[in-house]
Amino acid sequence: MKKIPLRQFVAIAMLSTISYILMFLNFPLPTFPSFLNVDFSDVPALLAALIFGPMAGILVELFKNMIDYFITGSETGVPVGHISNFVAGIIFVLTTYYIFKLIKTKLGLTVGLIGGTVMMAIIMSVLNYYVFLPAFNFFLNIPIMSAPETLKMVVYAILPFNILKGLIVATIFMLLYARLHPWINKQASI
Repeated sequence: MKKIPLRQFVAIAMLSTISYILMFLNFPLPTFPSFLNVDFSDVPALLAALIFGPMAGILVELFKNMIDYFITGSETGVPVGHISNFVAGIIFVLTTYYIFKLIKTKLGLTVGLIGGTVMMAIIMSVLNYYVFLPAFNFFLNIPIMSAPETLKMVVYAILPFNILKGLIVATIFMLLYARLHPWINKQASI
């Protein structure tokens, strides 16, 4: 097993902490259910992935959600929302990372962020339909939604929300990347 250098370990810990703090700066979008909030906690995970590789991005997503679960808990008692956030984050980060590695330009990053948004929206729609929404209903001990109700929730709320969230996070990341790309490239080469 490859050892993680101390510099990288400290950077992942710091980016995880920043990501956790950014989870608190969340806001709802009008017309969407109240449990769907936009936050910018995926930005540090994207930075970690671009600098240190995909495993660093996954670790930032994992640590962020673990910290949040242990500190704030979950309304279901089971970390269904945290698992959902983790899965959505790694889909977004990994898709962006691998497309950017194929096309190492700002255009490649833009295509990667759009691809990450699309992949996250599609995969999370399927997972919400089959896994996460039924799990929330089960653990909250509320009546299970019928298949048409669940499909309506996914198509009219979750899918468009994830697209909007991905585009908002992508825009913020591109603005940040425009200022930091020389530093990011230097850090990635060390």
